[in-house]
Amino acid sequence: MEFRTEDIVKQTMDAINKKIRNMNTLNIIVVGKSGVGKSTLINSVFRENLAETGIGRPVTQTIRRISKQGFPLTIYDTPGFELGKSQQDLVKNEVMKLIRDGLSGKDVNRAIHCIWYCINVGSNRTFDESELAWLRSFTEENRSTRVPVFIVLTQACPKKKAEEMRRLVEAENLEISKVIPVLAQDMDFDEEYVAHAYGLDTLIAVMGEELPEELQDTLQNVQRVSLKSKKKRAQAAVAAAVTAAFGEGFAPVPFADAAMLIPTQITMIATITAIFGLDINKSILTSFVTSALGTGGATVLGRTVATNLLKLVPGAGTVAGGVISGATAGLITTALGEAYIVLMEQLWLGQLAPEDLTGEEGRRRLLSLFEKKSKKEELPENYTE
Repeated sequence: MEFRTEDIVKQTMDAINKKIRNMNTLNIIVVGKSGVGKSTLINSVFRENLAETGIGRPVTQTIRRISKQGFPLTIYDTPGFELGKSQQDLVKNEVMKLIRDGLSGKDVNRAIHCIWYCINVGSNRTFDESELAWLRSFTEENRSTRVPVFIVLTQACPKKKAEEMRRLVEAENLEISKVIPVLAQDMDFDEEYVAHAYGLDTLIAVMGEELPEELQDTLQNVQRVSLKSKKKRAQAAVAAAVTAAFGEGFAPVPFADAAMLIPTQITMIATITAIFGLDINKSILTSFVTSALGTGGATVLGRTVATNLLKLVPGAGTVAGGVISGATAGLITTALGEAYIVLMEQLWLGQLAPEDLTGEEGRRRLLSLFEKKSKKEELPENYTE
């Protein structure tokens, strides 16, 4: 079985689109007084400006739903939270109803997955008693539903004051997951000093620890503040593909019949693309595939691999009888996945533009990248097939 380069690219584009289309929706309730910086926080963390004025629709008296078609994230905002105890009680009751309704449906796309409770460090001298009472009452009711609650200390500058506020909140022993100080955007003090944004990557990291597995790819897809978290999740996708490739190659097969490995590697590339949340077009994938395989067109682990890719992996091209083992399949899959992660990282950081990957120079750059990753994944000196 053999495929041309354009066949592989088409299958990969289809897999990417399917992966993104079928992503579960992450649902977050954001609570806090007006002016605490909820909109700035939301727009800074996620790669779509969801919290623009006028976006969203009311779903209850005190909660509005903010979403965008094709983007797997829904924010439930609570404007008017500070308008007296009766209003705060109404917010609490409606938040709990949203949580319970989501759980009763047993649909991950309707469930509430976490709560952000926002407190503005800059406008608070201490932990407001009314907010403390609300949080204590809410977290007690939340014991049965166990939705993770994150206290987000917004505009957390200076850091010394933010740290004092964090200690005050933690001293209350509330049933919450974490207190995270953040400065969502750089803060300029009379053009004499700039406090740089911080903490958003920590927020994503602690969310990743609390959210279920079926939302991990979604979290990384929608966030734009932590390259470290994206890479960690992408490397997990590579590890899963390597495990599958090892199993598929465990019974040695001829190079020319290694097309069975293509779906595993296409799934890996699609998952990594979805995690980074980048708009990857056909020309980028074509450049990557042709750089890895050469321009002749073949399977990802077919005849072209035998002549082009395996020779880049010391020891892998000398397999007796012209067969590919599980270990060799795993090594090539690792190199392919790690090279693609580096490509995504450079595009995400703006170190590469899509147009840099077209033409002969772009292909040479990608081939060099793949060669480096292939040589890194060396077999042990005493390895035998």
